[in-house]
Amino acid sequence: MNLKGKCALIVGAKRIGQDVAERLSQEGVNLAIAYRTSRDEAEVLCARVSAHTERACVVQGDVAVEDDVKRMIREASQNLGGLSFLIDMASQFAWTPFISLNELAWDSAMAEAKGSYLLAVHAARVMMKNSGPTRGHIVLFGDSAAGEHPYTNYLPYLTAKAATEFMTRAFAVELARHNILVNAICPGPTMKPSDIEQDVWDRRIIAKTPLKQASSTEDIAEMVVTLLKSETITGECIRVDSGAHLVSG
Repeated sequence: MNLKGKCALIVGAKRIGQDVAERLSQEGVNLAIAYRTSRDEAEVLCARVSAHTERACVVQGDVAVEDDVKRMIREASQNLGGLSFLIDMASQFAWTPFISLNELAWDSAMAEAKGSYLLAVHAARVMMKNSGPTRGHIVLFGDSAAGEHPYTNYLPYLTAKAATEFMTRAFAVELARHNILVNAICPGPTMKPSDIEQDVWDRRIIAKTPLKQASSTEDIAEMVVTLLKSETITGECIRVDSGAHLVSG
């Protein structure tokens, strides 16, 4: 599939999402960049990708609020002239040691899984109106540790990501008859969070991956492009994690 002129809503474009947005713009994809509170960052990124696209815009909303999600998708479709792709990368990656676990920690993490669900539901309903053998493609984001080898201090986050991975397969089955593809990318440790010291990141996290390196944002962005170009890959959760899923934490 040629991506030039296709239209995408990208949610969560602050970290890895910046590389994904720029890579999509290089393919000529028109982009709606969603934000909840970081308007200035979203507008800077929008200006940067505008050099490669015919259309680009920003849309604001909270993905855990259904009315916001409907409006974001409507505005993206109207401003871009349609909607073919959804890339949902929203993630808080909240540090929650066992001693701090409570109802709030659970609800906060589950709000992100709810956001993926709402975005996929309402974006798919717009994509169903498209023509062509493939009417749309949804790419969600999980975590490579949400399967066999969870790590400590992130239980609600990883549970939400496990839900997202299951949703990927369930949505793929639900939407196949509408020719809408659904896949997920599951990164490993990629960009150091601000609350982790560099030495801890290098020695305790990156050094434990089989390849001894962080997941590549460029590889992640390239995988998004590859998936969007495909017309027969659906229901896959693809790990881009330097082999981190192969070893226990």
